[in-house]
Amino acid sequence: MKELDRHEALELASPFPYVLAVTLDKRERPNIMGLSWWMFTSWDPLMIAISVGHQKYSHECLEHHKEFVLCFPSEGQEKDAWTCGTKSGRDMDKLIMKQIETGDHTVYIANVVATHGNPDLVNHLYSIHYTKLISIGSAGEIKLDLKFK
Repeated sequence: MKELDRHEALELASPFPYVLAVTLDKRERPNIMGLSWWMFTSWDPLMIAISVGHQKYSHECLEHHKEFVLCFPSEGQEKDAWTCGTKSGRDMDKLIMKQIETGDHTVYIANVVATHGNPDLVNHLYSIHYTKLISIGSAGEIKLDLKFK
Protein backbone atom coordinates (compact mmCIF):
# COMPACT_ATOMS: atom_id res chain seq x y z
CA MET A 1 0.00 0.00 0.00
CA LYS A 2 1.20 3.53 -0.74
CA GLU A 3 0.18 6.97 0.36
CA LEU A 4 -2.11 8.67 -2.18
CA ASP A 5 -2.62 12.34 -2.91
CA ARG A 6 -6.21 13.52 -2.73
CA HIS A 7 -6.75 13.39 -6.51
CA GLU A 8 -5.68 9.73 -6.65
CA ALA A 9 -7.85 8.95 -3.60
CA LEU A 10 -10.92 10.67 -5.13
CA GLU A 11 -10.50 8.79 -8.38
CA LEU A 12 -10.23 5.45 -6.57
CA ALA A 13 -13.27 6.33 -4.42
CA SER A 14 -15.37 7.14 -7.53
CA PRO A 15 -18.08 6.94 -8.71
CA PHE A 16 -20.15 9.38 -6.64
CA PRO A 17 -23.91 9.63 -7.30
CA TYR A 18 -24.40 12.93 -9.16
CA VAL A 19 -27.41 15.06 -8.27
CA LEU A 20 -28.80 18.45 -9.21
CA ALA A 21 -29.83 20.80 -6.40
CA VAL A 22 -32.43 23.37 -7.48
CA THR A 23 -32.74 26.58 -5.43
CA LEU A 24 -34.26 30.04 -5.83
CA ASP A 25 -32.20 33.24 -5.87
CA LYS A 26 -33.08 36.59 -4.27
CA ARG A 27 -35.26 37.47 -7.30
CA GLU A 28 -37.09 34.10 -7.02
CA ARG A 29 -35.39 32.83 -10.21
CA PRO A 30 -34.53 29.12 -10.26
CA ASN A 31 -30.88 28.20 -9.90
CA ILE A 32 -29.48 24.70 -10.35
CA MET A 33 -26.12 23.21 -9.39
CA GLY A 34 -24.58 19.79 -9.89
CA LEU A 35 -23.00 18.15 -6.88
CA SER A 36 -21.82 14.84 -5.50
CA TRP A 37 -21.64 15.79 -1.83
CA TRP A 38 -25.02 14.66 -0.49
CA MET A 39 -26.22 11.94 1.88
CA PHE A 40 -29.19 10.61 3.80
CA THR A 41 -28.91 11.68 7.44
CA SER A 42 -32.09 10.21 8.97
CA TRP A 43 -34.80 7.66 8.17
CA ASP A 44 -37.35 8.95 10.69
CA PRO A 45 -37.95 11.67 9.77
CA LEU A 46 -36.46 11.19 6.31
CA MET A 47 -33.70 13.79 5.92
CA ILE A 48 -30.95 14.56 3.41
CA ALA A 49 -27.87 16.79 3.63
CA ILE A 50 -25.97 18.56 0.85
CA SER A 51 -22.62 20.35 1.11
CA VAL A 52 -22.15 23.60 -0.83
CA GLY A 53 -18.99 25.71 -1.06
CA HIS A 54 -19.18 29.16 0.52
CA GLN A 55 -18.08 30.88 -2.69
CA LYS A 56 -20.77 29.21 -4.82
CA TYR A 57 -23.80 31.10 -6.09
CA SER A 58 -26.00 28.24 -4.86
CA HIS A 59 -24.72 28.89 -1.32
CA GLU A 60 -25.90 32.49 -1.65
CA CYS A 61 -29.29 31.25 -2.89
CA LEU A 62 -29.66 28.76 -0.03
CA GLU A 63 -28.79 31.44 2.51
CA HIS A 64 -31.58 33.61 1.09
CA HIS A 65 -34.25 30.99 0.31
CA LYS A 66 -33.82 27.99 2.61
CA GLU A 67 -35.43 25.42 0.33
CA PHE A 68 -34.12 23.14 -2.41
CA VAL A 69 -35.14 20.25 -4.64
CA LEU A 70 -32.71 17.39 -5.20
CA CYS A 71 -32.95 15.71 -8.63
CA PHE A 72 -31.17 12.55 -9.77
CA PRO A 73 -30.46 12.93 -13.51
CA SER A 74 -30.47 9.80 -15.68
CA GLU A 75 -28.71 8.58 -18.78
CA GLY A 76 -29.34 10.90 -21.72
CA GLN A 77 -29.18 14.00 -19.52
CA GLU A 78 -25.36 14.06 -19.24
CA LYS A 79 -24.72 17.25 -21.24
CA ASP A 80 -27.28 19.40 -19.40
CA ALA A 81 -26.40 17.88 -16.01
CA TRP A 82 -22.71 18.64 -16.60
CA THR A 83 -23.52 22.25 -17.59
CA CYS A 84 -25.45 22.65 -14.32
CA GLY A 85 -22.38 21.51 -12.39
CA THR A 86 -19.78 23.55 -14.26
CA LYS A 87 -21.48 26.91 -15.00
CA SER A 88 -22.50 29.45 -12.35
CA GLY A 89 -26.05 30.70 -11.93
CA ARG A 90 -24.50 34.14 -11.40
CA ASP A 91 -23.53 34.15 -15.08
CA MET A 92 -26.36 32.22 -16.72
CA ASP A 93 -29.94 31.12 -16.09
CA LYS A 94 -29.93 27.36 -15.36
CA LEU A 95 -32.75 26.01 -14.22
CA ILE A 96 -33.52 23.35 5.12
CA MET A 97 -33.71 22.63 8.23
CA LYS A 98 -30.19 23.06 9.69
CA GLN A 99 -26.82 24.18 8.41
CA ILE A 100 -23.34 23.41 9.67
CA GLU A 101 -20.15 25.23 8.69
CA THR A 102 -17.41 22.77 7.69
CA GLY A 103 -14.32 24.72 6.65
CA ASP A 104 -14.86 26.02 3.12
CA HIS A 105 -18.34 24.43 2.74
CA THR A 106 -21.72 24.59 4.44
CA VAL A 107 -23.72 21.38 4.95
CA TYR A 108 -27.49 21.97 4.62
CA ILE A 109 -29.75 19.37 6.26
CA ALA A 110 -33.39 19.25 5.19
CA ASN A 111 -36.54 17.19 5.69
CA VAL A 112 -37.79 15.30 2.65
CA VAL A 113 -41.37 16.48 2.13
CA ALA A 114 -42.17 14.61 -1.12
CA THR A 115 -40.62 12.11 -3.52
CA HIS A 116 -41.28 11.65 -7.24
CA GLY A 117 -39.64 9.37 -9.77
CA ASN A 118 -39.75 7.59 -13.11
CA PRO A 119 -38.99 3.83 -12.88
CA ASP A 120 -38.53 3.72 -16.68
CA LEU A 121 -35.31 5.75 -16.45
CA VAL A 122 -32.97 3.17 -14.97
CA ASN A 123 -29.45 4.53 -15.49
CA HIS A 124 -28.39 7.22 -13.00
CA LEU A 125 -25.40 9.51 -13.50
CA TYR A 126 -22.28 9.27 -11.38
CA SER A 127 -19.32 11.65 -11.11
CA ILE A 128 -15.86 10.22 -11.66
CA HIS A 129 -13.26 12.32 -9.81
CA TYR A 130 -15.37 15.44 -10.46
CA THR A 131 -14.17 15.42 -14.08
CA LYS A 132 -16.82 13.41 -15.95
CA LEU A 133 -20.22 11.79 -15.63
CA ILE A 134 -21.08 8.14 -16.29
CA SER A 135 -24.39 6.28 -16.14
CA ILE A 136 -24.92 3.16 -14.05
CA GLY A 137 -28.15 1.15 -13.94
CA SER A 138 -30.34 1.49 -10.86
CA ALA A 139 -33.99 1.42 -9.85
CA GLY A 140 -34.97 4.54 -11.81
CA GLU A 141 -34.86 8.31 -11.79
CA ILE A 142 -35.76 9.72 -8.39
CA LYS A 143 -36.59 13.31 -7.58
CA LEU A 144 -36.69 14.31 -3.91
CA ASP A 145 -38.38 17.57 -2.90
CA LEU A 146 -36.61 19.01 0.14
CA LYS A 147 -37.83 21.88 2.26
CA PHE A 148 -36.54 23.62 5.38
CA LYS A 149 -38.93 23.95 8.31
